[in-house]
Amino acid sequence: MWRFFILALCCALPVQASEEQVVLGLSKDQVSITTDFDGSDILIYGAIKRDFAVPEGAPVQVIVTLSGPENPLTVRRKERQFGIWANADAAEIASAPDFYAVATSAPFNEILRDEEDKAYRVSVQRAIQAHESEGHAKETSNFVDAVIRIRENGDKYALNENSVQVNQQTLFRTDIEMPPDLTEGEYKVRVLLTRYGKVVTEHQGLINVQKVGLERFLFNLSREQPFLYGIMSLAIAIFAGWSASAVFRLIKSG
Repeated sequence: MWRFFILALCCALPVQASEEQVVLGLSKDQVSITTDFDGSDILIYGAIKRDFAVPEGAPVQVIVTLSGPENPLTVRRKERQFGIWANADAAEIASAPDFYAVATSAPFNEILRDEEDKAYRVSVQRAIQAHESEGHAKETSNFVDAVIRIRENGDKYALNENSVQVNQQTLFRTDIEMPPDLTEGEYKVRVLLTRYGKVVTEHQGLINVQKVGLERFLFNLSREQPFLYGIMSLAIAIFAGWSASAVFRLIKSG
């Protein structure tokens, strides 16, 4: 009888921990891209809702991710052949976010086990899905690393450890910077609570990014009427060149 009671109590403890819920807040849920858009800072904050006291033991850790639209990619490696650079091997990336930022309340490897990372695809490497084509399976990771390196240099991918502030195991907040050259679409916000390296709760939200004003007009024109867009671009280039030449002649004659 006592064995059954102890077993039932032990089974009940993880269930209680899983009842922790995230109440999420965003400084903005819509980002407008205008002609003078130079990026945006998103404040992601919230609270951990419980119907019980804060569990004893390891403190709760918070991981926040912000990911942009996902698209397939073909990554090619160039090699010098007969004095010229030419495409050599290639790898198919089934899905890669255009923007991906991870913020954590502690060092990433200390608060999330590898198997949990595989299941939830939290790290930058795991957020990218690649096709390991026959004959290139061993090199696929090199192509994925190349994508990450290029987008890190362009401020598109980032891992910001120890950047999530957690107050009294209940309140949390972090700031994520979005670059100027954002792609339109829905950006997914994820908040994961972890204990002992395991995810106990996951919550999601959305931020809508869209072009407005002149940016929206030019974007639609380039997609819907590419010929007219090309003519207009050519006319603007000719006018700009003529204006610069006229100014130069005016300065020279003066």
